[in-house]
Amino acid sequence: MSPTRMHLVVSISGHGFGHVAQTAPVLNALHGLIPDLRITVRSPVARKHLASRIKAPFSHLSSEGDIGMVMNSPLSVDAEKSRVAYHAFHRNWEGRVAKEAGLLKDLHADFVLSNVGYLPLAGAARANIPCVALCSLNWADIYRHYCIASGRDEDIASEIANCYARAKAFLRATPGMEMKDLPNLILVEPIAEIGQNRRDELKRNLHLSEDERLIMVSMGGIAGRVPVENWPRMDGVRYLVQAAWQVRHPDAIVIESLPFPFPDLLASSDALICKPGYGSFVEATSSNVPVLYTPRPDWPESRPLIAWLEERGNCLEIPQGALLEGCLDSALRTLWERPAPPAVMARGAHRVAEWLVNEF
Repeated sequence: MSPTRMHLVVSISGHGFGHVAQTAPVLNALHGLIPDLRITVRSPVARKHLASRIKAPFSHLSSEGDIGMVMNSPLSVDAEKSRVAYHAFHRNWEGRVAKEAGLLKDLHADFVLSNVGYLPLAGAARANIPCVALCSLNWADIYRHYCIASGRDEDIASEIANCYARAKAFLRATPGMEMKDLPNLILVEPIAEIGQNRRDELKRNLHLSEDERLIMVSMGGIAGRVPVENWPRMDGVRYLVQAAWQVRHPDAIVIESLPFPFPDLLASSDALICKPGYGSFVEATSSNVPVLYTPRPDWPESRPLIAWLEERGNCLEIPQGALLEGCLDSALRTLWERPAPPAVMARGAHRVAEWLVNEF
């Protein structure tokens, strides 16, 4: 089959925006290599957000390929509710896989790429459709970390791991979890959409003075918010926040009110305040933006992400209590006094796209 006629069906998890941040640059690179590639994106993420990142033409189907984890907040997992959700998702698992296989056949999918839902991989394997996983984490290891309380839980973790292991490859983005038990693991370079630094243009748009600082505050798309309205004012500092938080603070600026895409806003910021997350860390470090992060010690992906950021970026940890109270002044000024390290060269998207073309 000619690659120009190929239909790529892409599953993107809705558990935070990091999965979109990893997948979109790959799809954009694929579009450059195969302009006629037909792409269908299956994801619970809103089309508006997908379209803000994916520049290639695509169709969108709302779909759940995984559970992710049930969150109490951007920083806290509800392990028991997650466990209950997985038990429900895996009830009549064979029937669910058969239905998924039928759907992929109905879509006439020629290849399936998943970040990092495992049901689409299981359905593709059942339908004899080539499939690949791409992510910095996998749900089998996450589930084992939080939810093992019975033999059935171990069965579920094994079912998830088998879905990943049966794919042609699991392309593990750097930085990421070790995943040493996956037999098909292939490590790939960092993946990021790197925005343009348009700081001067942005400050003119906002009528800010040259010495005022812009701080991006982002929790990576997980439901919940930071109480920025309770933060004390810092002289010469403004905060970029999302509209859904409905922040009432004299120095808050709503991201959606600005005529700039998110990657450009991040690249134009003087610092990023966030939780440990793949998209946040890699995009900031690729744009030489200092990172102030609050810990998420129980999340298994945190340790490799933080180790990578500390080695390659300019970062500091801030306790959750200090973040909630807005005690940021000292940490931010420490970041700004440091010399900027070399920006990370995020070449992973093109490497993955080239690898995929060779597999099509």
